[in-house]
Amino acid sequence: MNNDERICSIALTLCPGIGHIGAKRLIDGIGSAAGVFSQRKELPELLPGVSPTIVTALDNPAAFLRAEHEMEFVEKNRLTCLTLKDEAYPSRLRECEDAPIALFFKGHTDFNCLRVINMVGTRNATEYGKQFCVDFLRDLSSHYPDVLVVSGLAYGIDIHAHRAALANNLSTVAVLAHGLDRIYPYVHRKTAIDMLDNGGLLTEFLTETNPDRHNFVSRNRIVAGMTDATIVVESASKGGSLITADLAVDYHRDCFAVPGRISDASSRGCNLLIQDNKAALIQSAEDFIKAMGWTHEEKLAKPEGIQRNLFLELTGEEEFVIRILTRQGDLHINALVVETDIPINRMISLLFELEMKGVVKALVGGVYHLLGY
Repeated sequence: MNNDERICSIALTLCPGIGHIGAKRLIDGIGSAAGVFSQRKELPELLPGVSPTIVTALDNPAAFLRAEHEMEFVEKNRLTCLTLKDEAYPSRLRECEDAPIALFFKGHTDFNCLRVINMVGTRNATEYGKQFCVDFLRDLSSHYPDVLVVSGLAYGIDIHAHRAALANNLSTVAVLAHGLDRIYPYVHRKTAIDMLDNGGLLTEFLTETNPDRHNFVSRNRIVAGMTDATIVVESASKGGSLITADLAVDYHRDCFAVPGRISDASSRGCNLLIQDNKAALIQSAEDFIKAMGWTHEEKLAKPEGIQRNLFLELTGEEEFVIRILTRQGDLHINALVVETDIPINRMISLLFELEMKGVVKALVGGVYHLLGY
């Protein structure tokens, strides 16, 4: 992909009054950010709901100047700019209606690997929370050494999750609330640098963006959207990690919380998530693996001797899903979305139809098993 689509994507984020959802809808509707600008005057006829105000907002030479300046920074510092059209863009995130249309990344990792989790929590972590990060990722890595761990590089649980991931040779990515021209908080700079070889730093924000409070709320949707599961390790009754948990639920992702004593302020948020049935209770990596329906590679349930019923009618998409399950065995719905590049809402419908036809069976934790048919 040439830089034209990247520059247009960045410029689109700078056009006033459009927003995350509006920008993504424009690109989804037209096919590219470049197309949105080149067909600006025809948008009201091409896409229902596009107002003259949006057409006017897209006539923004200043946005293109700023976008070109940003791409110069990207190229000079050997960063990566990912648009919705890039294969390397986090496919789980792409399915969210408010997904960023441009991301900036420094590091080395695969956002679309089979298993991606996030671990978040209070900035005032206790020894209990810190030790959970250590124990959980140590045990998880022994089963799944290729899992990607996402967090936010903040004080407390975030930084301890990153460090525990590094200690166990797990890839770990920090989603930032500012541009890649700085590290915040600065005291975490060494850990951030260590992450670049196996993981990295990801953001939707341009350079010269301050780490303002509202930016942290915005970045939480990326943390929730790009992962299969959110794990809240510790949280007070209010906090950013609870926002991440709510977003995960809204995105139809799995959400978990680590319980604590009712007298501990740092566990009140987690206990409330469990009490309100927003998060499942976990106490260990084994609990998490079981709840997610993950199976060790050597024990993957491979369907044997499947014979096709000659009278069973399947669509092309259904055939595609079956081929993936035949080749890889039991898979979580998010893994199927990644493997097939079929939107989550469409995948839910496909799997329901396949269940009704007796071809697949839903297991615990959103995992699907291929039956003989």
